[in-house]
Parts: sequence; C-alpha cells; structure tokens
Amino acid sequence: MYLHVGNGKSVKKKDVIGIFDLDTSTVSKLTKDFVNRKEKEGLLEYDYSDLPRSFVLVDGERSKIVLSRISPQGLKLRADATYEASEIEDEE
Repeated sequence: MYLHVGNGKSVKKKDVIGIFDLDTSTVSKLTKDFVNRKEKEGLLEYDYSDLPRSFVLVDGERSKIVLSRISPQGLKLRADATYEASEIEDEE
C-alpha cells in the first residue's frame, strides 16, 4: 500500500519511519540539523509550491525526507486507513 503525501507524491507505507509536525519538531537543534543535512545530501523532496506542514521520514537504500503540505494528523489518518477491494471498486 502507498501513502499519498500530497502534490502527486506517494511513498510506500512499509517504508515510512515516521510522520512529524514541522513546526514542533524543528524546534530542536538536532532535528533542524538532521533536516538540513538531508537537504545538503539531496535527500529532501518537496515541490515548493506551498508551505510545508509536516515531513515524512522514509526508509530505503538511504533514508530521505519528504516535506508535505498536509498536516501530520491528516497523513496519519491516511496511513491508518484500510480499504477493502470492494470500497475501491465502488469509488470508480
């Protein structure tokens, strides 16, 4: 399954390490430094069309950060949602 993080971008749910509120989590110097380091390494994704509200830490060959304009609560609801095949077919 995939988690849609906004702006046409989706990530594999199994690769999501965490969903973080950008306003509260970047108060910490450690978190700011971590996000800045990922940006310098080219491992930060965002389309810059709107202000980000959250970030998703995604595992992979190298962990990356995906900034999202969707609130962390909204992303969590999406991540926790489970859909039956019949529900998906009904929407089409």
